[in-house]
Amino acid sequence: METMLPKALQKRQVTSIIILILLIRWEVGSTTIKYSVLEERESGTFVANLAKDLGLGLGELAARGARILSKGNQQYLQLEQKSGNLLLKEKLDREELCGDTDPCILHFQVLLKSPVQFIKGELQLRDINDHAPEFLENEILLKISESNHPGTAFPLKIAQDLDVGSNTVQNYTISTNSHFHLFTRNHSDGRRYPELVLDKALDREEESELRLTLMALDGGSPPRTGTSQVLIVVLDINDNAPEFAQLLYEVQIPENSPIGSLVITVTARDLDAGTLGELSYSFFQSSNQVIQAFDINVVTGEIRLKKMLDFEEIQSYRMEIEASDGGGLSGKCSVAIEVMDVNDNTPELTMSVFTSDIPENTPDTVVAIFGISDPDSGENGKMMCSIQDHLPFLLKLTVENFYTLVTEGALDRESQAEYNITITVTDLGTPRLKTQHHLTS
Repeated sequence: METMLPKALQKRQVTSIIILILLIRWEVGSTTIKYSVLEERESGTFVANLAKDLGLGLGELAARGARILSKGNQQYLQLEQKSGNLLLKEKLDREELCGDTDPCILHFQVLLKSPVQFIKGELQLRDINDHAPEFLENEILLKISESNHPGTAFPLKIAQDLDVGSNTVQNYTISTNSHFHLFTRNHSDGRRYPELVLDKALDREEESELRLTLMALDGGSPPRTGTSQVLIVVLDINDNAPEFAQLLYEVQIPENSPIGSLVITVTARDLDAGTLGELSYSFFQSSNQVIQAFDINVVTGEIRLKKMLDFEEIQSYRMEIEASDGGGLSGKCSVAIEVMDVNDNTPELTMSVFTSDIPENTPDTVVAIFGISDPDSGENGKMMCSIQDHLPFLLKLTVENFYTLVTEGALDRESQAEYNITITVTDLGTPRLKTQHHLTS
C-alpha cells in the first residue's frame, strides 16, 4: 500500500531537489552567470541578487566565504554577503574600459571558499549616450572644379563619437543650398560618412566660394549633434587627378617600436604640371584611434608613430590616405597596419585567500587560493605555475588560471613548524618573464 506524504513535505522535497540540481550544475562549471548594467551608474548600484541566482539560501554566501574575484587587481563589483546582493564598487566608464569594443564584457569569478568552488561570471557594460559627435576640424576645405558635372560625389570627413551602437553617429545633414545635397553612406566597418553630391554645375565667375554647415547626428534620444563648416572653393579646369602606386598598403610593426618610427611611405603621382601637380597627403575619414597613434607628412607621405602602440589594447589599424593636388582633385588609398605582439608584460599573481596557520594532521587543507594573468597573446601569454620540489604541498588548477595550494599529506608540527613556499609564475614567451610570490606557513 502506497503512503501519501503531506503536501508541505512534498514541496520541501521538490525544492531540495531543485537546489541540488542547481548546485551540481554550478559545481561542474558549465554555466556562466551573466549580468548587464548601464555605464556611469553610481557606486553601490544594485546589479543582481547573487544568492538567489546561485540557488543559495540567505546566509549561505557568508557561511561559504563568498568573494568576487577579477583579473589582476581590478575590482568592479562588491558582494553584500548578508543580503546576497551584487553591487557596483565604483562608477564604470564603458569608453575607458572597452574603447570601440562592443559588447563591453568584464569577466569575474565567484569564489566559494568552503568547500572551494569557482563560478564564472560576466558583466556587460551597456553604453549610454554621454558623448556628442565631434569633427576633428572646424572647417573642411573642398576644392571643386567648375568642370564637374551634376551627379559627381565628394566624400567628406567624418565626425568622431566615442559611443557605440545606436548612440554613435547615425546621420549627416547639410545646410540648404542650390548646388548640393547630402547622402549618408556606410563604410564596410559599419561607420557612417557624409557624401556631398553636385546637383547644379558650379560657375567660378558667378560664385567662387560656397560655405555650408555640415551636421552629424547620433542615435540618442534626443540626438546629440556636432557641426563643421564646409568651405567649397570653385577652381578652373584641372585635367589629372592624383593616383597612388598601390590601392592597398599592408605593413607589420612591433608594439615596442619607439615614437617617431617610420611605419610606411605612401606615394602618389599627378601628371599635371606646376601647382596643379603638387601633392599633399592627409588622413581621410580616419578614426580617432588612428589620428592619436600616427602622423603623416603632408609632403613626403611618410607615416610615423605618434605614440607607443599596445597590442593588448589594439591589434590592428586601418586608415584611408588622401593625396590632393593644387587644382582640387584627389586620389585615395588604404593602409592596413598589423601590430605585432612582443613579450612585454610580466605575469601577475593576485592572492585571494591565504591561511598561515595550518592545523597538523589534516591533509588536503587549503592554504591559499590565487589567480594568475598575463595580458600578452599567444605563447607570450601562456603561463606555467610551480612551487619548490620536496614540499608537502600541491598546486591544483581549478578554473581559468585560478589555483589552490593545498597540503599534500598530514603535517607534523614537531617535525617542522614552518615552511617557506615560493610560487613562481613563468610565461612561455621569448624572453621568458616570471614573477614570484613568497609565503610562510
